[in-house]
Amino acid sequence: MIEIETRQLSEHEIIHAFPAGKGEQPLPTVVFYHGFLSSKLVYSYFAVALAQAGFRVVMPDAPNHGARFTGDEQARLGLFWQTLHGNLTEFAGLRDALLQAGLVEGKRLAVAGASMGGMTALGIMARHPEVTSVACLMGSGYFTSLAKTLFPPQAPQEIEALLSEWDVSHALSQLADRPLLLWHGDADDVVPPGETFRLQQALQREGLDSNLTCLWGAGVRHRITPAALEATVEFFRQHL
Repeated sequence: MIEIETRQLSEHEIIHAFPAGKGEQPLPTVVFYHGFLSSKLVYSYFAVALAQAGFRVVMPDAPNHGARFTGDEQARLGLFWQTLHGNLTEFAGLRDALLQAGLVEGKRLAVAGASMGGMTALGIMARHPEVTSVACLMGSGYFTSLAKTLFPPQAPQEIEALLSEWDVSHALSQLADRPLLLWHGDADDVVPPGETFRLQQALQREGLDSNLTCLWGAGVRHRITPAALEATVEFFRQHL
């Protein structure tokens, strides 16, 4: 049995899921980020599955998404990279709120996400050594190069300046020192699977892949499959 609720954390509404009766107990905790033009509610099946496995799950909405959406769809479409940056900078507040409330068991704090949320997870891993393990599904950590082709910004130099410090190309050793799950459909038509292959190859080339689990969805386009969900749960069972 699990419980799931919406509540305020660090000034924002979150979905909060946990094993029944353990809402205020310290638990291994996963912060999960949703994809672009989606919401925490759409991805709440991850909260259910992870809570059933014994974890606390915290799912925020990205800036201008879900409960934070202003209603201007056209404006939001042009702010992909600014939205990603907002996720990255807001993580510290979520982390601090969880720790101050005594909700995290020891140092067992993980981050996961899908699509833009997977990008968020990799960026956080690059800058936050306190995160125990990370799962990135159909994402990328090569922000500055991907921004040239995926939702190209109107001011590319400004976006590059915002995101360069979070880019994994400068942080392979930080990604290598903790368990990392990469999952990608090999027919992804939104975030190129080559982004995940590039990171896998970079870690292998430098001999930094001992903590890496890389899984591929054969023939899968830009979507989460039951196998991807199961792999994420099993990964955190082993590494959180």
